[in-house]
Amino acid sequence: MKQIWFWLLAFVVALGSCKSGGKVAYAPEKIVPTEKSVFWKISGNGLKKPSYLYGTIHLIPKEGFQLPAAVTNAMNDSKRVAFEIDMKEMTNIRTQMSLITKSFMSGGKTLKDLLSPEDYALVRTKMEEKGLPAGMFERMKPMFLSTLVTNDDDGPSTATGNMTSVEMELYRLSRKRKLESAGLETAAYQMSIFDSIPYEAQAKMLVDGLRTTGTSGDGKSELDNMIQLYRDQDITAMQAMISDTQYGMNNYEEILLNKRNRNWIPVMGRMMREKPTIFAVGAGHLGGPGGVVALLRKEGYRVEVLSKS
Repeated sequence: MKQIWFWLLAFVVALGSCKSGGKVAYAPEKIVPTEKSVFWKISGNGLKKPSYLYGTIHLIPKEGFQLPAAVTNAMNDSKRVAFEIDMKEMTNIRTQMSLITKSFMSGGKTLKDLLSPEDYALVRTKMEEKGLPAGMFERMKPMFLSTLVTNDDDGPSTATGNMTSVEMELYRLSRKRKLESAGLETAAYQMSIFDSIPYEAQAKMLVDGLRTTGTSGDGKSELDNMIQLYRDQDITAMQAMISDTQYGMNNYEEILLNKRNRNWIPVMGRMMREKPTIFAVGAGHLGGPGGVVALLRKEGYRVEVLSKS
């Protein structure tokens, strides 16, 4: 009789365990995150151990920046850090050379073919400030050039030399801790995205981005505003800013953000089941109905704010 009660109790405990680790059903109004946070804990949906989601920003002033304690603490419980693109791949010279060869427009197109003389002069001036001669950048895809141009002013607080990448800081620490590095997509795939958008549209986005530098009503550049939203951990506002028609992204949000977010979810699911992982992606990918947080919640994962520190 005691054995029967023992196995019955064990069965009940097992059921409870399955329930706590099973799919989480969010109410429809709770799926899209309203919380302000760039660091999230992922659990449930069959995961034996939690994984984490860290929203990053590609450029932020070095002064005063340090990885949040919650992130470094989570690294103690994680076995891998997965970036949009594996940072180990991005720091490989062969990969870098391969990307350069894929950065040129096809059909012999040049920026002069796509821009008015006035707009071309603006781009040329900005590229020369970055040390890129016309012979190097004229045939490059405009969106690739956009990734090379930092929307900053020339003040000491936002000069590129005083900036750092959150991804690189996290990668350096992960190497010191001997954590595995991985990517949610390849560099080649990201480059292929540029081919999905007409060169003319890319050129317009490039010029619009340059013309809006430092012209906001508060006198701050686009980068300054994005950094402030990041420090406020306002992922909803960051996603909205990226999608703003002012910056030409609205027509291609599906290609540049939403489709990629959807592609990441099954990859994340596989990685999380293999081992506890910290996923580090641009914070603009987290918010909104098509963001990573909402998509994970729709899949039955519990995604909750871990820390705002």
